[in-house]
Amino acid sequence: MKRKHREELPITERELNGLTADLDDAHHESLPQMRESLADWDTESVEDDGAFVRLVRGTASRRGFLLGTGAFLGGAALVAAGGGQAMAFASTPAGRNALSPQAKKLTGDLAVVALAASLENLAVATYQSGIQAANAGHLGAVPPAIVTFAMTAQSQHRDHAAAWNAVLSAAKKPKVTGVDLTVKNSVIDPAFAQVTDVTGLAKLALELENTAAATYLAAIGVVKSPAGVQTAATIEPVEEQHGAILNFVLGQYPVPNSFTPTTGARPTSDQIG
Repeated sequence: MKRKHREELPITERELNGLTADLDDAHHESLPQMRESLADWDTESVEDDGAFVRLVRGTASRRGFLLGTGAFLGGAALVAAGGGQAMAFASTPAGRNALSPQAKKLTGDLAVVALAASLENLAVATYQSGIQAANAGHLGAVPPAIVTFAMTAQSQHRDHAAAWNAVLSAAKKPKVTGVDLTVKNSVIDPAFAQVTDVTGLAKLALELENTAAATYLAAIGVVKSPAGVQTAATIEPVEEQHGAILNFVLGQYPVPNSFTPTTGARPTSDQIG
C-alpha cells in the first residue's frame, strides 16, 4: 500500500507547535480583560446611524494602536501580510433585505455584535470542515501540527462567539447561532470546494481571519459603547495572530504594519442565518 506523501511546509512542526502554544497563552491572558469589558456593556443605549456600514464601504485605515493588548507573538504587532487583499465584495450591499429573523431587528452596536458573532461562528464551522477533511485524508498527509493549530484557533473563535452572544443575552436579544451567509456562500463554500491540500486550506483560513480582523478594526471606530470598543480591541489582535501564524505556514513572513487595513471588513447588511 502506497504511503501518502506528507506536504513539506515552509515552517517546521516544532516551530508551528511553539507558535500555537504562544497563541493559546496569549488568548487565555486576554480572557480576563474580555470578561471585564463584557460586564461593562451598556446594552440600553443603542442607536443606529449607519456609521458602521459607511465606514466599511470606504478604504480608510486606522493606526494599529492595539500593540498593548497582549495578543501578539513575541510582544510584537504581527499584522498578517497580504491583509489588504481581503474580500473585494465587502462594500456591496448584498443581503441588505435578507437578514435572518434573529438579526433583522438589531440596530447600532447590537447589529455589530450580531455580525461579529456570525463571523466567529463561520470561523468555527470552517475550521471544523478543514479538520474533518484532514482526518479523512482528503488533503493528503497532513502534519499533526497543522491540526493542532486548527483546533486551537477554532476553540478561540468559539470563545469569541460566546462572548458576543453574552452581550446579546444581556440585552434580552436572541443569540446568533448562524453564520455570515454572505461570506459563506460567496467565498468560503466555492473556495473550500477547490481545496486539495494544506496550502489551499491555509490560504482559505487566512482570508477568513483577515476579514474578521478587518471587521473588528472597523467596529472599533464606530461602536458607541466604550466597553464595545474594549471588547473588539481585545479580540482583534487574536485574529491577527491567527493570520500571522497562517502566513508562516504559507512561507509569507508577517511583518509589522503601522496601518492595519479595514479593507475587507464586513457590513452589518450581511445575511446572517
